[in-house]
Order: sequence, then structure tokens, then C-alpha cells
Amino acid sequence: MNQLLAIRAFARVVETGSFTRAADSLHMPKTSVSKLVDELETHLGVKLLTRTTRRVAVTSEGSMYYGQTERLVRELEDIDTSLAGSHKQPQGIVRVTLGSSLASCVVLPALPAFLDRHPGIQVELDVTDRHVDLVAENVDCAIRGGRMTDETVVARLLGMASWRTCAAPGYLARFGEPTDPADLQARHRLVNYQSARTSRVLPASFEQSGARFKLEGPASVSVNESNANLAAGLAGLGVIQNFNYVVRPYLDSGALVEVLPDWRPPPYPIHVVYPPNRHMGHRIRVFIDWLAEEFARLA
Repeated sequence: MNQLLAIRAFARVVETGSFTRAADSLHMPKTSVSKLVDELETHLGVKLLTRTTRRVAVTSEGSMYYGQTERLVRELEDIDTSLAGSHKQPQGIVRVTLGSSLASCVVLPALPAFLDRHPGIQVELDVTDRHVDLVAENVDCAIRGGRMTDETVVARLLGMASWRTCAAPGYLARFGEPTDPADLQARHRLVNYQSARTSRVLPASFEQSGARFKLEGPASVSVNESNANLAAGLAGLGVIQNFNYVVRPYLDSGALVEVLPDWRPPPYPIHVVYPPNRHMGHRIRVFIDWLAEEFARLA
């Protein structure tokens, strides 16, 4: 038995809650993962997992064993990484989850330069606005916006994204330009933005000299994805509020016009997050450092 490989297989089953997901994350057949765990249990003389056709549960002995071996495996990987990193280029797959506008407007356009710098790294992007369980889905890191309240992850601030409120010229020709948030609420249409997780409408936010407004205007359309929000604004469906890095090319071309420039929301924090107990290889460290460089350019 390859004990280290068996321990890693067992750990992934614990972290993902499934032999199938563990096998996928390790790029191994499910039968191989099951055999490794069986051999580990036989070697130890204890039951680490209880399995039914529907679920996998960790026994008390399995929980104790995971807690002790996970730390040791991580320390061993740290030693390997420090030695290898001293004379080798980072290599391997970096799995990242992020929203669609961040992917299309920030990360993907800049990614060729990163891959030229680190040709041994392959980047897998899971582009989604849903909340991803990093451990269960074997994701190395996520780019998330807003105030960080999740204590199960480590968060590093990447930058602050500024907002713009804007509309298509055709819409403004029909409805006029709003003079303040109250006017916007009284006689204009907002493209409402719904949370992809909760389906709750997220109010448009406005701030000036300490005065703050949050409003949900009458909407002919609601969306739950930032690229769809942009498309609705370009189509003249209403006033949209989106990040500067999304709408800036369309403001420059005249396809959109900024309204209420003196009533901008406060900048929006964007973080990269990763599991606190997951080994962070050299490839992940250089990717996160590169993200920080790119997001520092956002305004």
C-alpha cells in the first residue's frame, strides 16, 4: 500500500463527502480511491468511514485521523514546494471560480501575459455567480465581491471596484436624464439586479456628501448576472448600475451615457479567498500575487 497516497485519497473523501468527487479531484478511478481507503482501514485496524448507497460519513476515529494526518501531509507538501520552488518554475493546474464580468472584463484579457510568464501553469476557470464550496468542489481559490463575513475561508483584498450608473442614449432621449436618485425613482425605469443565490433584488445604491439612498425602481426587466445587466442597459431597457471595468468601453464609445455622476456608490471590495487548511502550492501563490497586480489597476 502507498500509505501517503491512501491518506490523500481518504482526505479528499472527507473533504468532498463523496468517493466520486474525491476520485474526480484526484484524477483517479473511483474504484482505486475505494481500494486505497479499504487498504488504509485494514492497515490501521479501524473503520474510518461508514458508507451507504446514499452517503459517506466519517467515524470518530476517522475524524481524529483526518485532523492529524491532514496537518502532516500539508507540512510535507510545504517542504516539497519550498525545495522545488527554489529552482523550478511553478507547474500544475490552478482552479478558480469567479463571476462572469470579472472573467470576461478583467481576468481573461490579462491572462495571456500570466501564462507567458508561467508556461507550466494551466488555469481552469469556473465562471458562475453561484456560491461555490471550495473544499467540496476542489477549487483552489475564488474571487468574490463585497464585505467578507465567511469565517471558513481566508480572504485577501485584491482591490476596490468603482461603480457607474448609466443608460443608453435612446433611453435618455425618451425619458430624459435623472437629476437625483429621487427623480430616478419617480419617473425612470431601473434594470433590477437579483442575487444569484437568494433571488432577492439588490437595491441600487447612491451616496453624496454623507447622504445615502437605496432604491428599487419599477423594472421592465430583472437580471441575476452582470453581463445580462450590461446587455439590458445597451438595449435601452432602463438605467443600470454596474462596475466601471464593465461599462467603461461603452461609455467611451457613446453606447452608454453616465447619469448621476455625483451620486456614486462607495467602491466595492473584491477579494480572493481560499480554504485555510488547504495546502497552497507555489502555482497558487504566484496566481494570487498576479491577481493582486491586475486588480490594483481597477478604478
